[in-house]
Amino acid sequence: MQDKAEIILDTTPLFTNDTIVFGILMIALGFIFYTESKSSGFWYKFYKIVPGLFVAYMLPALFTTIGLIAPEWTTVKENGELMEGSTNLYFVASRYLLPAALVLMTLSIDLKAVFNLGWKALVMFFTGTIGIIIGGPIAILLISTFSPETVGGVGPDAVWRGLSTLAGSWIGGGANQTAMLEVYGYNQKLYGGMVFVDIVVANIWMAILLIGIGKRKKINKWLKADTAAIESLKEKVSTFSEKIKRNPSLTDLMILGAIAFGTVSISHLCASYLAPFFNNFVADIENLTYRNIFTFLGSKFFWMISISTLIAILLSFTKAKTYEGAGASKFGSVFIYILVATIGMKMDLSLILDNTGLILIGIVWMSVHAGLLILIAKIIKAPYFFLAVGSQANVGGAASAPIVASAFHPSLATVGVLLAVFGYAVGTLGAIICTILMQLAAVS
Repeated sequence: MQDKAEIILDTTPLFTNDTIVFGILMIALGFIFYTESKSSGFWYKFYKIVPGLFVAYMLPALFTTIGLIAPEWTTVKENGELMEGSTNLYFVASRYLLPAALVLMTLSIDLKAVFNLGWKALVMFFTGTIGIIIGGPIAILLISTFSPETVGGVGPDAVWRGLSTLAGSWIGGGANQTAMLEVYGYNQKLYGGMVFVDIVVANIWMAILLIGIGKRKKINKWLKADTAAIESLKEKVSTFSEKIKRNPSLTDLMILGAIAFGTVSISHLCASYLAPFFNNFVADIENLTYRNIFTFLGSKFFWMISISTLIAILLSFTKAKTYEGAGASKFGSVFIYILVATIGMKMDLSLILDNTGLILIGIVWMSVHAGLLILIAKIIKAPYFFLAVGSQANVGGAASAPIVASAFHPSLATVGVLLAVFGYAVGTLGAIICTILMQLAAVS
């Protein structure tokens, strides 16, 4: 039998220390903001085409691709011993900085104006959900016409079982994805390939959406979209911010820190009790279908995001709202950009050519999702904002939906969160419907 160390590559990056990696990411973000501030020359022309947020996403991906940094790695020692390593930066950014950013960006929200955005936001969200549900079986049917082995497999190795986890992730989130893995019993030794497809395809789609944000005026003109409600919300928040704008004192900054991270601590505390409680509650449900539909209630991340957003909305009705004048949303944006950079470093561009069959399924699948969104947006004249956020609330969940929403305006981050939380609720049910259709497509 071949020795394991001989068949596993050493993937250790040049830098593995989180402190150093974080410094590299911050230098990259600093470089992006410095060059984006140029009012003429090459960089001015460059950022007219490519949004800074997209560069903040792709530059860390490039660092990972060339082996400078990595989200996780395997070290092969001289004696053949294997050591697994990983960075904690994404975990810290998503669990601490993301909820803090949501709080700071939501302080100045006008909740009534958010609701005034209307029905088109929900229509685009559900369109995205339907796109994922029908995209899976369509992708299987299409790929099977020229590469049946790609969508084949029997028993626990059946590809449709693995794709069920993608459906869970792309409609809901991590909890829904895990639920689908348990429901359909996919071979866990092969599960890593599905996770890879999830990361690659979802990140490519997010990159396309970010590029689109830079061209949103042209896209909205083509869609003949009515952006009045969105512009009204942005105008209200901007006017309020200008009215209360002040040079922040040290006291202001410390209170902002207290509001942001105090809320984060409360959300983590509540999540640590609520997640196990609902986990036990859901486990006692006898009906397997219902049990898996409500699996997301056992997710600490779900409760953390929900509670921090709820507290932030409540604070927006108090005097805490005036801290927007001290730059609350700007600090929130800093945290969001750090999160974007840590998401970007999870993507190794050189691996896109690996598992090409499964990635092709994912690309076709996501194309159906995108095509349906564009079609419905054109029919109902929905703004690009609703298309992008409605998609990310499904595909990216609470970690990336507010990123895309805040790229339009910091005050819109809450819209992304609210839709993403809704995605958790319908994620497992939608994924089950999608998987039933994929199974029928695979055996036809």
